[in-house]
Amino acid sequence: MATATLVLTAAGSVLLLLFLVMKARMHAFLALMLVSVGAGVFSGMPLDKIADTMQKGMGGTLGFLAIVVALGAMFGKILHETGAVDQIAIKMLKTFGEHRAHYAMGIAGLICALPLFFEVAIVLLISIAFAVARRTNDNLVKLVIPLFAGVAASAAFLMPGPAPMLLASQMHVDFGWMILLGLCAALPGMLIAGPLFGNFISRRVTFTLPEDTHHPEFEESTLPSFGFSLSLILFPLVLVGLKTIGARFAPQGSTLYQWLEFVGHPFIAILVACLVAIYGLAYRQGMDKERVMAICGSALQPAGIILLVIGAGGVFKQVLVDSGVGPALGNALTSAGLPVALACFILAAAVRIIQGSATVACLTAVGLIMPVIEPLHYSGAQMAALSICIAGGSIVVSHVNDAGFWLFGRFTGATEGQTLKTWTIMETLLGTSGALVGMIAFTLLS
Repeated sequence: MATATLVLTAAGSVLLLLFLVMKARMHAFLALMLVSVGAGVFSGMPLDKIADTMQKGMGGTLGFLAIVVALGAMFGKILHETGAVDQIAIKMLKTFGEHRAHYAMGIAGLICALPLFFEVAIVLLISIAFAVARRTNDNLVKLVIPLFAGVAASAAFLMPGPAPMLLASQMHVDFGWMILLGLCAALPGMLIAGPLFGNFISRRVTFTLPEDTHHPEFEESTLPSFGFSLSLILFPLVLVGLKTIGARFAPQGSTLYQWLEFVGHPFIAILVACLVAIYGLAYRQGMDKERVMAICGSALQPAGIILLVIGAGGVFKQVLVDSGVGPALGNALTSAGLPVALACFILAAAVRIIQGSATVACLTAVGLIMPVIEPLHYSGAQMAALSICIAGGSIVVSHVNDAGFWLFGRFTGATEGQTLKTWTIMETLLGTSGALVGMIAFTLLS
């Protein structure tokens, strides 16, 4: 089929997806599945191959991610219920002081969101920002922008977040490099889009503190120590990093090498961290088995919905690849003379702006760009840099078709216009600065 027809099929599929989600109010899972079938039919795929491709896309995406997301959801929920997340936020405020509370909120959001989904992290942490605003009498904008920036930076760039893990698995990157480059992208991005932009925009936009804000109180004596709380959150990252660093010094095939590969795999790292949180923290605080089981069960409910949507995005991606739409669009973009790192950013940003979901933007961009870059045999480090570029593009220009846009407005009481001036610009600054780090890293690693 002609390249122009395939490119039009890709564009039409994304526009149809936008219509179904925004206008027809169809659930994202159903919309993605329907659009995937349509893309396969109109791209000329044999009808008997479409169902097989959809099954391949669902299994290929969730085969890795389902375990990571499920374990990560339980891990994060236990840390919240035991007060570990609160301890980190309190320590940050004490360290930075009330006059620099906006920096504390950004760093607390960045760290505490590591084991949590974006939506869950916001629900759990937003009341801390309200409490600080009452104590400091600061404009709420100055505090919530850094908090949201920290959580968004963690969700977009830092493992074990679903989006970075998804990109790492789909693009076959080196996990150690993904952690390193993710940190390099998240930290400056959070500072620019969070405290600095928050301080600037708070002089022009004001939010009124909601009256019905409540945060569960913990007795200080029952909270785990700051060191232990932080160690628990960083524990799975350390295991993964240990594998990447240690495996370079251990002889390949040796017993030490095999053990490093084993304990440093994300499955094992998060599983061990989850067990340490249960047996080393929850039970030590006096929680009984029924309470721990209830916490783990409640954590899996939102994870199931997220996984279904991610899996459906994987189906759409696989149809784009197998139908030839992906290679055609990817080649059309790269043949325009754009550097590959910039092309990754633009592809992800275009899909993000059109249909709203950062996860779907990541998956679609991967499906479009992988057929182009696979023959180039980039290293795991270079692929990690390109993953950061895609992650950055997937969060820019959040507007009315993004759930995060409405989540921000709901919790802060901002109008749509205020949300565009604050949240949308914050996300764009964060994504663009993170992607620039990815582009620089790709250039240096090439």
